[in-house]
Amino acid sequence: MAARAVRRLLLLLYRLRGWKAVGEVPEPRRFVLIAAPHTSNWDFVNFLGLTADKGIRPHFMAKLSLFRWPLGGFIRQMGGVAVDRRNSGQVVQQMVDEFARRAEFMLTVAPEGTRGKAAKWRTGFYQIALAAKVPMVVGMMDYRTRTGGLGPLIWPTGDFRADMLKVLEVYRSCVPKFPDRAVCSIDDIVGSEVEAGERG
Repeated sequence: MAARAVRRLLLLLYRLRGWKAVGEVPEPRRFVLIAAPHTSNWDFVNFLGLTADKGIRPHFMAKLSLFRWPLGGFIRQMGGVAVDRRNSGQVVQQMVDEFARRAEFMLTVAPEGTRGKAAKWRTGFYQIALAAKVPMVVGMMDYRTRTGGLGPLIWPTGDFRADMLKVLEVYRSCVPKFPDRAVCSIDDIVGSEVEAGERG
């Protein structure tokens, strides 16, 4: 009940601010959804509104301790999937296992990991897509036009830099809430020669 009430409130805020969802949801609905640029708390409100308008309920990773009473039920209803971070090297495999168990699974990951200025993107989202053999989808949010949606399927090839160039091309038309906080160049995304094996 609490999750429904929170969602209704956030959806109301989203609609009152004049946002609109555009485009189609890629099929099949099994992909890693890249949530970037992440520069404001409003991103979460607008993201929930946009996905609700498109009729989808993406999931997100949350640490295992959040799934205990009294928050556990709320986190699950909001789309949370528990991950055991005591062994950080197993987080990717845990999400690969989730993809294997579900016919429909849209996993949302914010690669910047912060609303502030990030030095580079973390690569966990990429490693999950690569290992689970599922595509990535760019979550687009344009504050200039107050529109958003989902981009095309981008399949990971193992060449992180080349694949991120494709992702960046989709993002070029989107203006974030605070552009100065966004990681927006290929060198910023990749950092100093990030290896595909790095965990995010």
